[in-house]
Formats: sequence, C-alpha cells, structure tokens
Amino acid sequence: MIIVFGSLNMDFSISLDKLPVAGETVLSTEYELTSGGKGANQALAAARFGSKVALIGRVGNDNYGKVLRESLKSNGVMVSGVAYSDTLPTGCAMVAKDRIGENQIIVMSGANAEAIHDQVPDEILIKQNLLLMQMELPVDQTVTLLNRAKDQGVITVLNLAPAIMIPKKALGHLDYLIVNSIEARQIAEKLHLPTGNSALKLAQALAIEGQMTCIVTLGSKGSVAVTKDGEAWGCPIMPLDQADVVDISGAGDAFCGTFCAAIHEGKSLPEAMRLASVAGSLTCLKTGTQAAMPFLDDILSRLGDMPPAEKLKL
Repeated sequence: MIIVFGSLNMDFSISLDKLPVAGETVLSTEYELTSGGKGANQALAAARFGSKVALIGRVGNDNYGKVLRESLKSNGVMVSGVAYSDTLPTGCAMVAKDRIGENQIIVMSGANAEAIHDQVPDEILIKQNLLLMQMELPVDQTVTLLNRAKDQGVITVLNLAPAIMIPKKALGHLDYLIVNSIEARQIAEKLHLPTGNSALKLAQALAIEGQMTCIVTLGSKGSVAVTKDGEAWGCPIMPLDQADVVDISGAGDAFCGTFCAAIHEGKSLPEAMRLASVAGSLTCLKTGTQAAMPFLDDILSRLGDMPPAEKLKL
C-alpha cells in the first residue's frame, strides 16, 4: 500500500490572458472550483496507476471538505484517515493560469495546518508499504512521521515542494527525494552544497548528502536522477505537440504519484521515471489537476511514444 501524508485543498482556478506582475490588477471572466492539494493529487495519480492508496490529512468540517473526501473516495483512494477539523476551514488554493498554460499559485493551508503524524497508525508503517509526503503540511509533523517510517523500514519518498527546509538528519531518512530544478538549487544552497549550473550535479550533491536517490524534474527537458551509489539517469518527456498543451499544473503531481506507484510495484528507477514522465506529459493535454490525472491504460497506450531513460556519466 502507498500511504500519502498530504494536503487537500479546494482550488479556485482562474483563467487569464496574462499573469499579473507585482502591483498589477488584471480582470478575468472565468473561474472554476476543482479538487486539489499536492497530497490529494499525488494520491489520486498513484491510485489511477492501480495502487492501493491511503491518504492521511485533514479538512474543515464544511462542504468543501466533504466534497474533497467524496471525490477521492469515488476514485479509489482510501480517505478514512482524512480527519475533520472543528476549528479551521478546508484549505484552499488560488491558481491563476494564463493562455499558454503558465501559472501562479497561492495556498491557504486551513485545516491542513492541523494534520498530525499520529493520524498514521503504527500498524500500517510496515516494510511492504511506501510513504509519500510533500511540504504542504506542518514541517515538524512531516519530519516526525518520516523518522517513524524509517525506523520501521518503510520506503520513504519526499516531494520537497514547496522548498521548505527540513533538518539535515531527516534527508538521511529518505529513500527518494523528488524536487524541481528551482527547489533543488534552493535546498542545495541552504545546505551549502556545491550547485553550479547543472541539474545533474545538483541531484548528485543532494544524493550524496542524504545517501538516497534524488530525482530532479526539469519541465519540458524531462528529469534526471542520481542514486546514493553514483548511478545517474536522464529521462526526456513524452513528445507533445505544443498546440495540444493546455495546462501544465498537474504534471509534477502526476509524476510523483505515478513514480511512487511504479517503484512500489517493483519497477526499476529508469522504468519508473519513464512511466512517470508519460503520466506527467498526459496531464498537460487536459485542464485541471485531478481531472487530468491519467489512468494506467492511458499511460501504457502512450508508452511506445516515450523514449527510454538513458544512463548518464557524472
């Protein structure tokens, strides 16, 4: 089973001709309410790949919270571990997207701020399971759960987004770290690691520091990964006609959820990267995040269009 300790948000998606700069007011005639939150998105991506997934988190005791839970439940995600808050409303996010698919996101944590590690019982922290986390829940609770999971031999994966610093010791409790190139540089600089201009060198520095596998996603340039043993891989994205790209907001979460599902299934690192890249690419062809998450059949049907991951020299 995949355990996701993560956020649930109601997303207010706003369509704009262009994104505002600081101090600028722009008008829009179009917005949409959709289910979101990095934890929920990644849990759904893993479930659609075919994994058994339990989401642990917290929502407000309001209509948004009920809608989010029911939507995930209807898509095969176990939500009995998603508790209700009596004091805070359901988390929300404002997602502004321009006509070429670029976005700006502001997240209001709401009930996510009350999620605690004790919501994950010891009984499911077993070696056969995988724990996936992000950084939209309280850092101390995320780190405590990570420590508990590592003590029990659970495979641990952290998508360090947003790039909030965690204790150096906690990095050593990870099996996999997933970051984009901006997050990788921010974390490396905070750890006073050599950065340079190479994503591969960033991945290597973080992999050595935490003695784990670090995957750096590079948007349209694909992803690179370096293991603690110094093995390096590069994986492109699935070729897309740019005219068909409508929304890139779900790509990162689709990558993370699918990657974890593939690893949990026993796929090798390069094959998991390849499957995750197809999933991320496919979400760009639809509007929204959770609604755009592909099913396993969708991924497999396009796998032939995806070049294999390539072994790289460090």
